[in-house]
Amino acid sequence: MNTQLPRVLVVDDDASHARVVAVGLRVEGFDVRLTHNADEALSILALEPFDAAVVDLMLPGTNGIQLARLVRERHPCTRVVLTSAYHLSERQLVRADCGAVGFVPKPFDLGELARFLRAKLSTVDPDHPFAPPGAAA
Repeated sequence: MNTQLPRVLVVDDDASHARVVAVGLRVEGFDVRLTHNADEALSILALEPFDAAVVDLMLPGTNGIQLARLVRERHPCTRVVLTSAYHLSERQLVRADCGAVGFVPKPFDLGELARFLRAKLSTVDPDHPFAPPGAAA
């Protein structure tokens, strides 16, 4: 039995919000690391594997959509969930072509975010760009 906790990278420039999300996801059974900008996130992802990244849409510099595209290119097994106080529809998310598996509007309930992450991590679509190698087998 695999008892390894799902690994999640939280990327949010609001340090207090990032800490709250990290603590909440830890309580919900995730192994969480947090960072506050896209450059740090990419550096961490280059050194450590993550199952998912919860990324704020409105990051300074490289924004959340740009970061999601970079994660898709460099770390295709890491699923990205975007968050923001600004609404982003499913259609806008698809049109952004950033590879994000979903969007969760702020403010959100941490239990709902955890359930959303679990659902996205348990679904394996072999044709999805985030499918692990060999998922079709």
